[in-house]
Amino acid sequence: MFEGFETGRFDVGDASVFVRYGGEGPPVVLLHGHPRTSATWHRVAPLLVRQGFTVICPDLRGYGRSTGPAPTADHFGHSKRAAAGDVLAGVRALGHTRFALAGHDRGGAVALRLALDHPEAVSRVALLDCLPLSEHLARVTAEFATRWWHWFFFAQPDIPERVINADPDAWYRGDPDLMGRENHEEWRAATRNPDVVRAMLEDYRAGLTVDRRHEEEDRAAGKLLRCPALVLWSLRDDLEDLYGDPREIWRRWAPDLRGHGIDSGHHVAEEAPEALAASLSEFFATPPA
Repeated sequence: MFEGFETGRFDVGDASVFVRYGGEGPPVVLLHGHPRTSATWHRVAPLLVRQGFTVICPDLRGYGRSTGPAPTADHFGHSKRAAAGDVLAGVRALGHTRFALAGHDRGGAVALRLALDHPEAVSRVALLDCLPLSEHLARVTAEFATRWWHWFFFAQPDIPERVINADPDAWYRGDPDLMGRENHEEWRAATRNPDVVRAMLEDYRAGLTVDRRHEEEDRAAGKLLRCPALVLWSLRDDLEDLYGDPREIWRRWAPDLRGHGIDSGHHVAEEAPEALAASLSEFFATPPA
């Protein structure tokens, strides 16, 4: 995987961030979702490099080979604000002050937070298979709670760790042929690590508490994305089934917005890498208006 890429590790206070990077040209940062690692981008990153971009793929704090702090009662150490700060510090350590950004799933929540907190650093943001966490929570229905029950199970103290760590291979199921064998091996090693499992659960606990509060504070203050935004969603996932056109919700946050669906299941970087890379490359290469 990632032929021609380098790897590095950056200490950022209470976390240590593992990152892959390669290519030459304008920097693009790709943020994975749950329960993946930066390896999920192994088919997309080389395509973007061929299009003339420098591509940076970090493991989010606590995920994969990155580490994070011990959990706290307020969950701030695993908040999207903390994770966004890690990403910004790592990208700056590689010598970049302004970059394009894409986040999938939980990584989309980190991308939103980074673009809101540090608008001077983010030139464009692509938000994949996600909504703001507060928008999900404002629309909780029986259907949402049934389909996305894991959000509320993960929020329980201690029980999810005991259940998942008893048999992580049964809980986290992945297909090596679909994912790519090296990506699958890296993901499997991560999900068998109890520290990673705890950090991933803390990500969800933060989502229901501190992250929601941060987003609601932004809404109350009228804070919006200042950069162009691209919303992409997988047509064989359930985002559109639950909410209709997700662009209608994202317009509350992003005045300069475009987007479309992609024929894929949820893990679009693994299932439809060419279509995703083409959409990202076109968006990131478009000159500013």
